[in-house]
Amino acid sequence: MKKCTFALFFGNRGFFPETLVAGARNDLSAALKKLGYGVLAMPAAETRFGAVETPAEGAKFAKFLERNKGKFDGVIICLPNFGDETGAVSAVRDAGVPILVQAYPDELNKMDMAVRRDAFCGKFSVMDVFCQYGIPFSAFRPHTVHPGTKAFEKNIRDFAGVCRVVNGMKRMTVGAIGARTTAFKTVRFDELALQKYGITTETLDLSDVFMRMREIKTGSSKYKGKCEVLKNYTCWKGTPGNSFENLVKLSVTLDNIIGEYGLDALSLRCWIEIEKEFKISPCVVLSELNDREFPAACELDVCNAIAMRALSLASGNPAACLDWNNNYGEAEDKCILFHCGPVPQKMMTAKGLIVDHPMFAKALGAGCGFGCNTGRISPSAMTYSSAKTLDGKLCFYLGKGEFTNDKIPDEFFGCAGVAKIADLQRKLQMVGYEGYRHHVSVTFGEVGEMVHEAFKRYLKYDCMALDPLDI
Repeated sequence: MKKCTFALFFGNRGFFPETLVAGARNDLSAALKKLGYGVLAMPAAETRFGAVETPAEGAKFAKFLERNKGKFDGVIICLPNFGDETGAVSAVRDAGVPILVQAYPDELNKMDMAVRRDAFCGKFSVMDVFCQYGIPFSAFRPHTVHPGTKAFEKNIRDFAGVCRVVNGMKRMTVGAIGARTTAFKTVRFDELALQKYGITTETLDLSDVFMRMREIKTGSSKYKGKCEVLKNYTCWKGTPGNSFENLVKLSVTLDNIIGEYGLDALSLRCWIEIEKEFKISPCVVLSELNDREFPAACELDVCNAIAMRALSLASGNPAACLDWNNNYGEAEDKCILFHCGPVPQKMMTAKGLIVDHPMFAKALGAGCGFGCNTGRISPSAMTYSSAKTLDGKLCFYLGKGEFTNDKIPDEFFGCAGVAKIADLQRKLQMVGYEGYRHHVSVTFGEVGEMVHEAFKRYLKYDCMALDPLDI
């Protein structure tokens, strides 16, 4: 997981104790470094007391940010005392990254004017004026928090997740490789709607992919390197040699396309031309991409490739695109989430086993679909999401649950897990009534709150939270 670097702003207001600023500069920097984060702080000598109060001092801080553009992921507005909101506006209005407003708590035995902070009140002033200026910001619970506490540690962990999502999503490129399968109207999307949010779609025809695959030499270094990666990735017992060779060529081809177009995620038309032309199912190739935390969705679901990227950025873990697939007996709060085999190995209980895709064996004949990476999804807390475009908007839902260790019958093919989700039946209705697709993206860990914060405050996506939020 990428560790973020934060630019630190310290506020001051003249008739409050400026002597508190020096301690805050030390406290905050030390706490962040201890947690493993990078720190950028304007030299204390640049302003009175090492803090920002006036618009002129704010302008100095803005120039400091401009000089260090690209070196920080977010800005922390630290209020050791009440702070001055006008100087803060001048300092960060053009920061271009998420902003966290953090205020120090007062101590009941330190309430005389020489040491009283009043940052509790000052935080409201900063938030109010930021709203007036249209400056997006984050402010977590509790309202005041000391940098040396567990509460602050959680705040920073959440803020780092927000920063990763915002900075990774505001400019991204997603590949749509192949045309949408005619019957799959569920994965239709609006390229121009995505572009409004800074998401560029690069489209390629499968014929280009096939041509590239045929041009790859088995003696090339790229082929040999990928051959070793895939051999070690999963179990290939029973897979014909020519099917393995074609899967290696497909993997090399997708890597080349990712590099050429600067892709941040992709979706692939995964049937039935690949099966007809090369006797393979591309599931394991997508699985290996996902295992590298490169989001790769099947069935040309561009919107879920985007959702996967957001989830993976927040969690620092791989993501997978699955089907809302089966009820789990009579359990109303459980269901089976499944896909043929693009689930990353890091989310599976053990190494997978490559099999001939039974759906294509039935439709096209045996031996036409080797590439399904079958197995089971590991028990874990998880966050789920899906996306769609509607009336020029990019829309998501977000929820949380867990993968359990409940058994799925051995004859159930593909890679699947039992998901336990509170109030599942109502949530399924909400998803259905809002016109979301049968696909859902998942990642391990509870990161829905930071994703929602990034979507709502900064990226301006429409987002339906299916669970109560703490931030």
